[in-house]
Amino acid sequence: MEFGILMGDQPVSSSPTEHLDLMLRKVEAAQKAGFTYLTIGQHFLYDGFRWFQPVPMLARLAAELDDHVRIGTTVLVGPVHHPVALAEDLATLDVITGGKLVVGIGTGYLPHEYDVFGKPFKQRYSLLEELIEVMTKCWTQDRVTHHGKFFDIDDRPTHLHPLQQPRPPIWLGAMKETGVRRAARHGDVWTITPQQTIEQVEGLIGAYIDERATYDLPLTKFPLRRELQIGASYDDALRDFAEVARVKYVSYAGQGMQLLEQERVENEFLENVKDHVLLGTGEQVRDQIRDIAARLPIGPLLVRPHWPGMDADQTVAYLETVGREVVEPLKDLESIGFDQFAPVG
Repeated sequence: MEFGILMGDQPVSSSPTEHLDLMLRKVEAAQKAGFTYLTIGQHFLYDGFRWFQPVPMLARLAAELDDHVRIGTTVLVGPVHHPVALAEDLATLDVITGGKLVVGIGTGYLPHEYDVFGKPFKQRYSLLEELIEVMTKCWTQDRVTHHGKFFDIDDRPTHLHPLQQPRPPIWLGAMKETGVRRAARHGDVWTITPQQTIEQVEGLIGAYIDERATYDLPLTKFPLRRELQIGASYDDALRDFAEVARVKYVSYAGQGMQLLEQERVENEFLENVKDHVLLGTGEQVRDQIRDIAARLPIGPLLVRPHWPGMDADQTVAYLETVGREVVEPLKDLESIGFDQFAPVG
Protein backbone atom coordinates (compact mmCIF):
# COMPACT_ATOMS: atom_id res chain seq x y z
CA MET A 1 0.00 0.00 0.00
CA GLU A 2 1.33 3.40 -0.97
CA PHE A 3 0.31 6.59 0.81
CA GLY A 4 0.15 10.21 -0.28
CA ILE A 5 -0.78 13.64 0.98
CA LEU A 6 -3.07 16.44 -0.15
CA MET A 7 -1.50 19.88 0.19
CA GLY A 8 -4.07 22.62 0.28
CA ASP A 9 -4.96 26.06 1.48
CA GLN A 10 -3.90 28.39 4.24
CA PRO A 11 -5.68 31.45 5.72
CA VAL A 12 -4.85 34.63 3.86
CA SER A 13 -3.84 36.11 7.23
CA SER A 14 -0.59 34.14 6.93
CA SER A 15 1.99 35.57 4.56
CA PRO A 16 2.73 33.97 1.17
CA THR A 17 6.32 33.31 2.26
CA GLU A 18 5.12 31.51 5.40
CA HIS A 19 2.76 29.50 3.22
CA LEU A 20 5.59 28.52 0.87
CA ASP A 21 7.79 27.51 3.79
CA LEU A 22 4.94 25.35 5.07
CA MET A 23 4.66 23.61 1.69
CA LEU A 24 8.39 22.89 1.57
CA ARG A 25 8.41 21.53 5.10
CA LYS A 26 5.42 19.32 4.32
CA VAL A 27 7.20 17.85 1.32
CA GLU A 28 10.35 17.14 3.33
CA ALA A 29 8.49 15.63 6.28
CA ALA A 30 6.14 13.57 4.11
CA GLN A 31 9.00 11.94 2.22
CA LYS A 32 10.85 11.17 5.45
CA ALA A 33 7.66 9.55 6.76
CA GLY A 34 7.36 7.28 3.73
CA PHE A 35 4.66 9.01 1.67
CA THR A 36 5.13 8.56 -2.08
CA TYR A 37 2.43 10.82 -3.59
CA LEU A 38 2.41 14.60 -3.07
CA THR A 39 -0.63 16.37 -4.48
CA ILE A 40 -2.24 19.81 -4.50
CA GLY A 41 -5.67 21.14 -5.50
CA GLN A 42 -6.85 24.31 -7.19
CA HIS A 43 -9.21 27.21 -6.62
CA PHE A 44 -9.53 30.77 -7.93
CA LEU A 45 -10.58 33.97 -6.09
CA TYR A 46 -11.26 31.87 -3.00
CA ASP A 47 -12.74 33.54 0.07
CA GLY A 48 -10.53 33.68 3.15
CA PHE A 49 -8.01 31.01 2.18
CA ARG A 50 -5.02 31.08 -0.18
CA TRP A 51 -4.48 28.36 -2.78
CA PHE A 52 -1.13 28.40 -4.58
CA GLN A 53 -1.67 27.52 -8.22
CA PRO A 54 -0.65 23.90 -8.69
CA VAL A 55 1.44 23.85 -11.89
CA PRO A 56 4.07 26.43 -10.83
CA MET A 57 4.00 25.17 -7.24
CA LEU A 58 4.55 21.56 -8.28
CA ALA A 59 7.35 22.66 -10.60
CA ARG A 60 9.05 24.21 -7.55
CA LEU A 61 8.42 21.16 -5.38
CA ALA A 62 9.76 18.83 -8.07
CA ALA A 63 13.26 19.97 -7.11
CA GLU A 64 12.71 18.45 -3.66
CA LEU A 65 11.48 15.01 -4.79
CA ASP A 66 13.07 11.70 -3.93
CA ASP A 67 13.42 9.40 -6.93
CA HIS A 68 10.48 7.13 -6.00
CA VAL A 69 7.98 9.92 -5.22
CA ARG A 70 5.28 11.15 -7.61
CA ILE A 71 3.51 14.51 -7.63
CA GLY A 72 0.08 15.41 -8.88
CA THR A 73 -2.91 17.70 -9.04
CA THR A 74 -5.88 16.74 -6.88
CA VAL A 75 -7.77 18.32 -8.40
CA LEU A 76 -7.55 20.89 -11.18
CA VAL A 77 -10.75 22.77 -12.00
CA GLY A 78 -10.50 21.53 -15.56
CA PRO A 79 -13.32 23.22 -17.47
CA VAL A 80 -12.16 26.77 -16.73
CA HIS A 81 -8.93 26.14 -18.66
CA HIS A 82 -8.26 26.09 -22.38
CA PRO A 83 -7.16 22.52 -23.19
CA VAL A 84 -4.15 23.51 -25.31
CA ALA A 85 -2.70 25.77 -22.62
CA LEU A 86 -3.36 23.21 -19.89
CA ALA A 87 -1.97 20.33 -21.98
CA GLU A 88 1.27 22.20 -22.60
CA ASP A 89 1.60 23.29 -18.96
CA LEU A 90 1.14 19.72 -17.78
CA ALA A 91 3.44 18.26 -20.43
CA THR A 92 6.12 20.69 -19.28
CA LEU A 93 5.55 19.65 -15.68
CA ASP A 94 5.80 15.97 -16.62
CA VAL A 95 9.17 16.66 -18.26
CA ILE A 96 10.38 18.64 -15.23
CA THR A 97 9.45 15.77 -12.89
CA GLY A 98 11.03 13.10 -15.06
CA GLY A 99 7.68 11.54 -15.92
CA LYS A 100 6.30 11.38 -12.37
CA LEU A 101 3.17 13.51 -12.80
CA VAL A 102 -0.38 12.42 -12.01
CA VAL A 103 -3.19 14.62 -13.37
CA GLY A 104 -6.18 14.70 -11.06
CA ILE A 105 -8.90 16.76 -12.69
CA GLY A 106 -12.55 17.54 -12.09
CA THR A 107 -15.23 20.18 -12.44
CA GLY A 108 -15.04 21.85 -9.05
CA TYR A 109 -18.21 23.05 -7.36
CA LEU A 110 -18.03 26.87 -7.26
CA PRO A 111 -20.04 28.74 -9.95
CA HIS A 112 -18.05 31.97 -9.51
CA GLU A 113 -14.90 30.23 -10.78
CA TYR A 114 -16.70 29.66 -14.08
CA ASP A 115 -18.20 33.14 -14.19
CA VAL A 116 -14.83 34.91 -13.98
CA PHE A 117 -13.44 32.83 -16.85
CA GLY A 118 -16.58 33.19 -18.96
CA LYS A 119 -17.34 29.46 -18.87
CA PRO A 120 -20.86 27.99 -18.52
CA PHE A 121 -21.13 26.28 -15.13
CA LYS A 122 -24.19 24.32 -16.22
CA GLN A 123 -22.18 22.74 -19.04
CA ARG A 124 -19.16 21.88 -16.90
CA TYR A 125 -19.35 18.13 -17.47
CA SER A 126 -19.47 18.45 -21.25
CA LEU A 127 -16.60 20.92 -21.03
CA LEU A 128 -14.57 18.48 -18.96
CA GLU A 129 -15.06 15.62 -21.39
CA GLU A 130 -14.04 17.73 -24.39
CA LEU A 131 -11.11 19.22 -22.49
CA ILE A 132 -9.67 15.75 -21.81
CA GLU A 133 -10.23 14.74 -25.43
CA VAL A 134 -8.30 17.75 -26.75
CA MET A 135 -5.50 17.43 -24.20
CA THR A 136 -5.01 13.78 -25.09
CA LYS A 137 -4.75 14.70 -28.78
CA CYS A 138 -2.16 17.35 -27.95
CA TRP A 139 -0.14 14.82 -25.97
CA THR A 140 -0.29 11.92 -28.44
CA GLN A 141 -0.46 13.36 -31.96
CA ASP A 142 2.01 15.26 -34.14
CA ARG A 143 -0.81 17.43 -35.50
CA VAL A 144 -4.16 18.25 -33.92
CA THR A 145 -7.52 18.72 -35.56
CA HIS A 146 -10.57 19.11 -33.38
CA HIS A 147 -13.99 20.55 -34.13
CA GLY A 148 -16.14 20.30 -31.02
CA LYS A 149 -18.85 22.11 -29.15
CA PHE A 150 -16.45 24.33 -27.20
CA PHE A 151 -13.06 24.16 -28.94
CA ASP A 152 -11.97 24.38 -32.58
CA ILE A 153 -8.48 23.52 -33.84
CA ASP A 154 -7.67 23.04 -37.51
CA ASP A 155 -4.60 20.94 -38.29
CA ARG A 156 -2.05 22.54 -35.97
CA PRO A 157 1.35 20.98 -35.12
CA THR A 158 2.15 19.94 -31.58
CA HIS A 159 5.57 20.71 -30.19
CA LEU A 160 5.45 19.53 -26.59
CA HIS A 161 4.61 16.02 -25.39
CA PRO A 162 4.81 14.54 -21.88
CA LEU A 163 7.42 11.93 -21.08
CA GLN A 164 4.70 9.48 -20.03
CA GLN A 165 2.98 7.99 -23.03
CA PRO A 166 0.29 7.96 -24.13
CA ARG A 167 -0.35 10.49 -21.36
CA PRO A 168 0.18 11.09 -17.65
CA PRO A 169 -2.37 9.11 -15.60
CA ILE A 170 -5.66 11.01 -15.40
CA TRP A 171 -7.53 10.67 -12.12
CA LEU A 172 -11.18 11.71 -12.19
CA GLY A 173 -13.18 12.17 -9.02
CA ALA A 174 -16.88 11.33 -8.91
CA MET A 175 -19.60 10.98 -6.27
CA LYS A 176 -22.56 9.59 -8.21
CA GLU A 177 -23.06 6.92 -10.87
CA THR A 178 -23.12 9.31 -13.82
CA GLY A 179 -19.78 10.76 -12.74
CA VAL A 180 -18.29 7.34 -12.04
CA ARG A 181 -19.19 6.21 -15.57
CA ARG A 182 -17.65 9.43 -16.93
CA ALA A 183 -14.47 8.71 -14.98
CA ALA A 184 -14.41 5.21 -16.41
CA ARG A 185 -14.71 6.48 -20.00
CA HIS A 186 -12.47 9.54 -19.95
CA GLY A 187 -9.99 8.93 -17.15
CA ASP A 188 -7.49 6.26 -16.27
CA VAL A 189 -8.96 5.71 -12.82
CA TRP A 190 -11.77 6.92 -10.57
CA THR A 191 -10.58 8.78 -7.46
CA ILE A 192 -12.75 8.10 -4.40
CA THR A 193 -13.56 11.37 -2.64
CA PRO A 194 -13.16 11.78 1.14
CA GLN A 195 -16.86 12.33 1.81
CA GLN A 196 -17.97 9.01 0.33
CA THR A 197 -18.59 6.13 2.71
CA ILE A 198 -17.26 2.68 1.89
CA GLU A 199 -20.82 1.46 1.45
CA GLN A 200 -21.51 4.19 -1.11
CA VAL A 201 -18.34 3.27 -3.00
CA GLU A 202 -19.22 -0.42 -3.01
CA GLY A 203 -22.52 0.48 -4.63
CA LEU A 204 -20.77 2.35 -7.46
CA ILE A 205 -17.89 0.06 -8.37
CA GLY A 206 -20.12 -2.17 -10.48
CA ALA A 207 -20.99 0.76 -12.73
CA TYR A 208 -17.29 1.59 -13.11
CA ILE A 209 -16.36 -1.98 -14.03
CA ASP A 210 -19.26 -2.19 -16.49
CA GLU A 211 -18.27 1.05 -18.23
CA ARG A 212 -14.60 0.09 -18.52
CA ALA A 213 -15.60 -3.26 -20.00
CA THR A 214 -17.87 -1.58 -22.55
CA TYR A 215 -14.90 0.40 -23.89
CA ASP A 216 -12.41 -2.46 -23.45
CA LEU A 217 -10.31 -0.47 -20.98
CA PRO A 218 -8.09 -1.96 -18.24
CA LEU A 219 -8.95 -1.76 -14.55
CA THR A 220 -6.64 0.12 -12.19
CA LYS A 221 -7.01 0.27 -8.41
CA PHE A 222 -8.73 3.37 -7.06
CA PRO A 223 -6.84 6.17 -5.29
CA LEU A 224 -8.72 6.64 -2.02
CA ARG A 225 -8.87 10.04 -0.34
CA ARG A 226 -9.57 9.92 3.39
CA GLU A 227 -9.25 12.22 6.35
CA LEU A 228 -7.24 10.56 9.12
CA GLN A 229 -6.71 11.44 12.77
CA ILE A 230 -4.76 9.44 15.35
CA GLY A 231 -5.30 9.97 19.07
CA ALA A 232 -4.83 8.29 22.43
CA SER A 233 -8.33 6.82 21.95
CA TYR A 234 -11.12 6.91 19.40
CA ASP A 235 -12.90 9.70 21.29
CA ASP A 236 -9.70 11.73 21.58
CA ALA A 237 -9.06 11.37 17.85
CA LEU A 238 -12.63 12.45 17.08
CA ARG A 239 -12.33 15.53 19.29
CA ASP A 240 -8.92 16.41 17.83
CA PHE A 241 -10.29 16.10 14.30
CA ALA A 242 -13.26 18.34 15.14
CA GLU A 243 -10.90 20.96 16.55
CA VAL A 244 -8.90 21.30 13.33
CA ALA A 245 -11.50 20.44 10.68
CA ARG A 246 -14.88 21.80 11.75
CA VAL A 247 -14.43 25.31 10.31
CA LYS A 248 -13.34 23.96 6.93
CA TYR A 249 -16.18 21.45 6.73
CA VAL A 250 -18.69 24.18 7.49
CA SER A 251 -17.11 26.25 4.68
CA TYR A 252 -17.35 23.31 2.26
CA ALA A 253 -21.00 22.66 3.08
CA GLY A 254 -21.90 26.35 2.94
CA GLN A 255 -20.46 26.62 -0.57
CA GLY A 256 -22.46 23.68 -1.84
CA MET A 257 -20.09 20.69 -1.77
CA GLN A 258 -22.06 17.53 -2.45
CA LEU A 259 -22.56 14.89 0.26
CA LEU A 260 -22.18 17.43 3.07
CA GLU A 261 -25.36 18.79 4.66
CA GLN A 262 -24.71 22.30 5.97
CA GLU A 263 -27.11 22.11 8.93
CA ARG A 264 -25.74 18.73 10.03
CA VAL A 265 -22.13 19.85 9.65
CA GLU A 266 -22.78 22.95 11.74
CA ASN A 267 -24.88 21.33 14.47
CA GLU A 268 -23.91 17.65 14.41
CA PHE A 269 -20.34 17.76 13.16
CA LEU A 270 -19.12 14.58 14.82
CA GLU A 271 -22.07 12.49 13.65
CA ASN A 272 -21.81 13.90 10.14
CA VAL A 273 -18.15 13.06 9.58
CA LYS A 274 -17.28 9.96 11.58
CA ASP A 275 -18.62 7.52 8.98
CA HIS A 276 -16.00 8.57 6.42
CA VAL A 277 -12.99 9.60 8.53
CA LEU A 278 -10.28 7.21 9.76
CA LEU A 279 -10.20 7.77 13.53
CA GLY A 280 -8.71 6.23 16.64
CA THR A 281 -5.44 4.93 18.01
CA GLY A 282 -2.77 3.83 15.58
CA GLU A 283 -3.95 0.25 15.91
CA GLN A 284 -7.58 1.18 15.34
CA VAL A 285 -6.74 3.20 12.23
CA ARG A 286 -4.58 0.40 10.84
CA ASP A 287 -7.48 -2.03 11.35
CA GLN A 288 -9.86 0.36 9.56
CA ILE A 289 -7.51 0.59 6.58
CA ARG A 290 -7.08 -3.19 6.50
CA ASP A 291 -10.86 -3.57 6.48
CA ILE A 292 -11.20 -1.14 3.55
CA ALA A 293 -8.40 -2.92 1.67
CA ALA A 294 -10.23 -6.22 2.17
CA ARG A 295 -13.41 -4.74 0.64
CA LEU A 296 -12.18 -2.39 -2.09
CA PRO A 297 -9.44 -2.49 -4.76
CA ILE A 298 -7.58 0.65 -3.62
CA GLY A 299 -4.22 2.35 -3.72
CA PRO A 300 -2.69 4.78 -3.02
CA LEU A 301 -4.43 6.18 0.08
CA LEU A 302 -4.23 9.99 0.25
CA VAL A 303 -4.62 11.92 3.52
CA ARG A 304 -4.62 15.59 4.46
CA PRO A 305 -1.81 16.40 6.93
CA HIS A 306 -2.68 20.05 7.35
CA TRP A 307 -5.81 22.06 8.04
CA PRO A 308 -5.91 25.86 7.66
CA GLY A 309 -4.55 27.42 10.81
CA MET A 310 -2.14 24.61 11.71
CA ASP A 311 1.48 25.71 11.81
CA ALA A 312 4.41 23.91 10.21
CA ASP A 313 5.50 22.19 13.42
CA GLN A 314 2.03 20.72 13.96
CA THR A 315 1.94 19.50 10.37
CA VAL A 316 5.38 17.89 10.61
CA ALA A 317 4.36 16.20 13.88
CA TYR A 318 1.20 14.84 12.21
CA LEU A 319 3.21 13.40 9.31
CA GLU A 320 5.73 11.81 11.64
CA THR A 321 2.92 10.18 13.65
CA VAL A 322 1.06 8.85 10.62
CA GLY A 323 4.32 7.64 9.10
CA ARG A 324 5.23 5.74 12.27
CA GLU A 325 1.74 4.43 13.09
CA VAL A 326 0.31 3.78 9.62
CA VAL A 327 2.62 4.15 6.61
CA GLU A 328 5.49 1.99 7.86
CA PRO A 329 3.38 -0.80 9.44
CA LEU A 330 1.13 -1.08 6.36
CA LYS A 331 3.75 -0.77 3.63
CA ASP A 332 3.29 -4.45 2.70
CA LEU A 333 -0.53 -4.36 2.80
CA GLU A 334 -2.16 -5.09 -0.53
CA SER A 335 -5.84 -4.54 -1.22
CA ILE A 336 -8.06 -7.01 -3.01
CA GLY A 337 -8.08 -7.02 -6.78
CA PHE A 338 -11.08 -6.45 -8.99
CA ASP A 339 -11.43 -10.21 -9.41
CA GLN A 340 -11.95 -10.50 -5.64
CA PHE A 341 -14.43 -7.65 -5.30
CA ALA A 342 -17.90 -8.76 -4.26
CA PRO A 343 -20.52 -6.46 -5.82
CA VAL A 344 -23.23 -5.10 -3.53
CA GLY A 345 -26.64 -6.70 -4.07
